[in-house]
Amino acid sequence: MNQLTTIFKEQRDWILIAIAIIFYSVGTFGILDENNRNWFLGLSPFNLILSFCILVAASHPQRHRLFLVLVLSFIVGLIAEWIGVHTGLLFGNYYYGNNLGFKYFDVPLVIGLNWGLLVVCAGSIANRFKLGTISTVILGAALMTGLDYLMEPVAIKSDFWHWKNGEIPIYNFVCWFLVALPLQWVNLKWNKAASNKVYDALFIILVLFFTILNLN
Repeated sequence: MNQLTTIFKEQRDWILIAIAIIFYSVGTFGILDENNRNWFLGLSPFNLILSFCILVAASHPQRHRLFLVLVLSFIVGLIAEWIGVHTGLLFGNYYYGNNLGFKYFDVPLVIGLNWGLLVVCAGSIANRFKLGTISTVILGAALMTGLDYLMEPVAIKSDFWHWKNGEIPIYNFVCWFLVALPLQWVNLKWNKAASNKVYDALFIILVLFFTILNLN
């Protein structure tokens, strides 16, 4: 048992990446299979929770800083989504479907986890370029917005969320970028935009996941 514990500690990040690859691969094939599509889509909240747990479990030099960023992103994300759903002032006129699980005031709670996940993962990749503060923050926000661009068509088909008249407004991406900017700044200042191969891998896996589903 002690030997297994030692191996896990030494190889923890690679093991976590392998787990993410396995689950997203199974999820991709499951969603692409028309016979099992609805069942796998119903598991989407659990997959998002698993991704969040993988992020939290990854090695980090100052874990308390990571938690501060995740908590703030969770709160800001949910508030932004609440404003969007109930007023349309952020993102546009949309509403959430049934495949993202439990909703509080019409907003799925896992959406807050999604905001935290994307802030940290996009920030990790942006930090790899060793740019200045402003450039790193802008790049992180742009990466988040780009991933949302990939998510949107899949989300509509998967009953994650829906837009009025079925059209995705450009305003949605503008708002994504503007909300992501301060979160990326906080991530850079508090969390030092900590780069980690698990964070990078999660972001890349998400890009591949939604790209493949968009091609279907």
